[in-house]
Amino acid sequence: MVPDSLRRRAEDLRRQIHYHNYRYYVLDRPEIPDEEYDRLFRELVELEEHYPELRSPDSPTQRVGAPPLEAFEPAPHAVPMLSLENATDEAELREFDARVRRFLGADGPLVYSCEPKFDGLAVELTYRDGVLVRGATRGDGTVGEDVTVNLRTVRTVPLGLLGNDVPSLMDVRGEVVMPVEAFRRLNREQEAAGLAPFANPRNAAAGSVRQLDSSITARRPLEFFAYGVGRLEGAEVRTHWELLERLEGWGFRVSEHRQRTRGIDGVVEFCRRTEARRDEFPYEIDGCVIKVDNLGLQDRLGTKARAPRWAIAYKFAPRQAVTRVKGIEASVGRTGAVTPVAVLEPVSVGGVTVSRATLHNPDEVARKDIRIGDWVVVQRAGDVIPEVVRALPERRTGDERPFVMPERCPVCGARIERPEGEAIPRCTGLSCPAQLKARIRHFASRRAMDIDGLGTKLVEQLVDRGLVRDVADLFRLSEADLVPLERVAEKSARNLVEAIDRARKRDLARFVYALGIRHVGEATARALAERFGSLERLMDATEEDLLAVPDVGPEVASSVRAFFGEPANRESIRRMLEAGVRPMPPARPKAEQQAPLTGKTFVFTGTLESMTREEAKARVEALGGKVTSSVSRRTDYVVVGADPGSKAEKARTLGVNVLSEPEFLELLPSKFR
Repeated sequence: MVPDSLRRRAEDLRRQIHYHNYRYYVLDRPEIPDEEYDRLFRELVELEEHYPELRSPDSPTQRVGAPPLEAFEPAPHAVPMLSLENATDEAELREFDARVRRFLGADGPLVYSCEPKFDGLAVELTYRDGVLVRGATRGDGTVGEDVTVNLRTVRTVPLGLLGNDVPSLMDVRGEVVMPVEAFRRLNREQEAAGLAPFANPRNAAAGSVRQLDSSITARRPLEFFAYGVGRLEGAEVRTHWELLERLEGWGFRVSEHRQRTRGIDGVVEFCRRTEARRDEFPYEIDGCVIKVDNLGLQDRLGTKARAPRWAIAYKFAPRQAVTRVKGIEASVGRTGAVTPVAVLEPVSVGGVTVSRATLHNPDEVARKDIRIGDWVVVQRAGDVIPEVVRALPERRTGDERPFVMPERCPVCGARIERPEGEAIPRCTGLSCPAQLKARIRHFASRRAMDIDGLGTKLVEQLVDRGLVRDVADLFRLSEADLVPLERVAEKSARNLVEAIDRARKRDLARFVYALGIRHVGEATARALAERFGSLERLMDATEEDLLAVPDVGPEVASSVRAFFGEPANRESIRRMLEAGVRPMPPARPKAEQQAPLTGKTFVFTGTLESMTREEAKARVEALGGKVTSSVSRRTDYVVVGADPGSKAEKARTLGVNVLSEPEFLELLPSKFR
């Protein structure tokens, strides 16, 4: 038992540390010296080490320390995180004001709340009774990724809210940003360590938040600014301005450059002034956000399909510069996309030196008539990605040359193919070094060959040291190859070799999915395996044969045929077979009456006791059913284990059958339980 005096002391220490974190990180006005803060923190750490039951989710000691994740879980938003419509000039701002007043039937001017538009990563923080319980990326606005363990490491994200009037439930929306100076410092450190620098602060912030290892996020100089809420229960606010003030009082950092103004003239002036001062901000901004201040009027205005009627984003004019195209290269991305990239004479665009700029695709090069040797206008699209806007033909000398897309991959020599109806050409090489790391990660993933222990860092070492130049090389690795690698002990090397050995006899459907053939997901891979029965028959299938498979259309058939028609891919597969890989043929399809779950769709949430989710999925599929990761009206059953997520609640809302684990087992024939 923990003595009451120590329990009270731990609570008091947490309260003090939260307060001083707020003073230091949010207000930038510390009240106590660092030594005194360190003493309080050490005392709390020692108390929690002696009495682990004193640890709480909102303890400042819990910001860092979660083990690395294998993948991010989906995180549905209770209230969608909508996009904003854009205005690019004063006339469009005034049209927005007229449209809003017309909708409301308002004769006089409206009050607007104006803020800078942060250029970072939009996230949502959920608090229950003042304690942070979830952090999620925006995603597609409806479902994001659960990045709670990473957002807990950001010092300006409160783990517990300040004050006694905290809401019972609140979804705080805001932006994770990296200050410009911190970004430059980080890039200097990256380059000193021999690592690639980040392209811009937004990419650095987004990449930092989406690290599977939260200790990496913790080392990055990130900040969080709050600018709104989704759900808000247990607190009353009448205006957006009041909401921002309440958020500040609860411990969040909000923009100090915000302004409330009556009428559109004040909005226009705010946007002009902010754009003129954009370089004075310590972080990147790319516009202003204008909101109707009265929340009651916001409710009346409502939303359209993808955006609220009561808000608009004023986008700053992109920064542009003129330079010359020294050359045009075909760049191969990690998914095999081959993109023309302009190599430029270095030029400063918005304070960033640009020497390369995307040309998007061959059609864009032709449409804009960009030639090698041209003088061109370059801008940072959205103030981030450098792109060529247009050529300046009046400055041509006659020595300029048109760009011709290569027929072979400049990295691996495999054919470059452009699927019909698509703008992006693609390298068809299975083991192209430009995309090898991503292919290996997919090949080894749980739903593919399930090679446990082959994580991102290890894949990078294997490729960078030349131990794996082709996916087939995985099956020739030995313990002696692995032990010299960083963070690989003898036991982990032995475990990985054993995992690779087990993968030699995965079923054909998983092997086909693991190959990473474009447009071939798990369901299509399973259909192909069941139709052809062997790898050899599938590799030799014609497009006509492929089109005879249910759910395989011309696009998929063409992609599969192109993949197996590439000599480099066939050679890689031959080497895998030579190394003992034997994709197991699928079991003969059961008669309809023997497949009791045929046509039924399942979703699993929470931790199951008698089996893993993968085992449960295998049983459902063996009985003719299908397993998906998200709940919709087409879902037949949601199976709930311990500590379920929001999927169970969504299922009940949609009227989908919710089963406990025992109820799920009752659906299965006895030999499958």
